[in-house]
Amino acid sequence: MGYRIITDSCANLTDKQITDYGVEIISLKYNINGTDYDSYIKGVPTDLKEAYTLLREKAHITTTLASREACDKVIKPVLEAGDDALILAFSSGLSGTCQNIMAAAADYREEYPDRKIIVVDTLCASLGEGMAVHYAVKLKNEGKSIEEVADWVEKHKLNICHIFTIDDLFFLKRGGRLSGGSAVVGTLLGIKPLLHTADDGKLYVTGKVRGRKAAIEHLINSVGERAVDVANQDIFIVHGDCEDEAKFIESEIKKRYNVKNTVINCIDPVIGSHSGPGTLAVFFMGEKR
Repeated sequence: MGYRIITDSCANLTDKQITDYGVEIISLKYNINGTDYDSYIKGVPTDLKEAYTLLREKAHITTTLASREACDKVIKPVLEAGDDALILAFSSGLSGTCQNIMAAAADYREEYPDRKIIVVDTLCASLGEGMAVHYAVKLKNEGKSIEEVADWVEKHKLNICHIFTIDDLFFLKRGGRLSGGSAVVGTLLGIKPLLHTADDGKLYVTGKVRGRKAAIEHLINSVGERAVDVANQDIFIVHGDCEDEAKFIESEIKKRYNVKNTVINCIDPVIGSHSGPGTLAVFFMGEKR
């Protein structure tokens, strides 16, 4: 008997990471123009081009929390196989997914009294949540117990820095994060907001710059200024269907800071529907968020 690490599709792990890590994924759903889609389907390569094409066309998109059915599909087989479950969940500051997983876990503890089921609210999003999984898997592979790994994530989750920029303010406006007037003025002036995920797991604007190049430079500089022992840690980068810019960030942080290990992935449509095409983010370990 051992334990398995489980997360949700908002962790934005690459297909390779999911396979290499041996983690299970609870898929959230999104709906575009009346059609439901899963953010992740095991064994099916993830292709998000169509979703981002529709997002650019300002298609009507809605998202749902991790359902009980989705939790049952992923978590129950782990428990029935005799393994314990460590579940690292999407930030409660951004979604009710973590609460839904916790509610399901409470029922599973009654149904499987011999199993350990630990849920951690990572207070992280996208590959920030994926970074929590990344380090949890490393510790598990070093032989750490489920309790030791859960404790490490609880202790260090607020060291996972999320620095990002949004390209099109329409999506923040649609999500109620900017007034209509601010969004229009910002777009006309080419203003790009700079944001981060704070200790409460919510998104906050930390500043604004004029132009895309300045926003990208801010992301690159943030890695050098704030990452602890930057050359020897893994840096994760996500993009809203703008891979060339993500690769530029990757090349610059490797060149400037001697970073060796990076991961790039596209933002899934559940998060992408709120951040929009053209979003760019970097994730790394720092002293604080």
